[in-house]
Amino acid sequence: MSPDRPWLYIILGSAGSGRREVLTDLIQAGLSAEDKAAVILAESEPASPMDDGLPAISRWSLVDGVAKVELPAGVSHVFLVLDGADNPVEQIEPLSVWLRTAACELARVIYVADCARFEKHPELLAWSDACTHFSDVVLLNRREGVANKWMSEFRRRYTDLRYPCLFEMVKAGRVKNPALLLEPEARRTSHVFDLDEWAGISLEGVEIGTSDDEGEDGDGEPIAISDLDPDDMPEVDIYLERKPGGYRIKTIPDISRFLN
Repeated sequence: MSPDRPWLYIILGSAGSGRREVLTDLIQAGLSAEDKAAVILAESEPASPMDDGLPAISRWSLVDGVAKVELPAGVSHVFLVLDGADNPVEQIEPLSVWLRTAACELARVIYVADCARFEKHPELLAWSDACTHFSDVVLLNRREGVANKWMSEFRRRYTDLRYPCLFEMVKAGRVKNPALLLEPEARRTSHVFDLDEWAGISLEGVEIGTSDDEGEDGDGEPIAISDLDPDDMPEVDIYLERKPGGYRIKTIPDISRFLN
């Protein structure tokens, strides 16, 4: 991949999950000497002493629900970190729209899972489910003191559902094979980042096709969108789908309530 169209890695995980430690390892041990990396942190993500060990850092933001991301020039790999104290779904949706025209190629979505926090707060597993749904790689971090039985059940939670993403252990902020984890291969359940013929098309107020029933003028009646075969409609991700009032059909816990 040429520097004018770099690989993009989206980093998920809660605040305190060790994302920066893992990111440092991925960059230092997973990239070659010829590669040039940059990190883009969410504007609302607090600074950390670990930032000193990362390459050039800039910020991205959400403005009225629109992702504002400026890609650094002359880099081969960009690591975009979400706000670890906010809802990942509300960040992923605008980022997926931005990616449709961005001058980069999505390589992988990597999720750093805070195992200790999830063991302590089982109600947060729904939050982890959302991150895993969007991810190609799940890195199991902060496992010190976590029961082996819990770890086995946590992994089985997703393997039983045949999630295609990779699961890897993190030890002391490091993974076994960083280069393998950075390999640009989609293994995520979600298709929200996949471009298709429906991208950017709104069906609001559009009459699609006609039925076999004749109207007053002899023409077929317009078919309601709700009556169309789901296979003929653009896919709506289960985490992005909304009720008529605008609320998400599938909700996740507020992670910020569990970070103190």
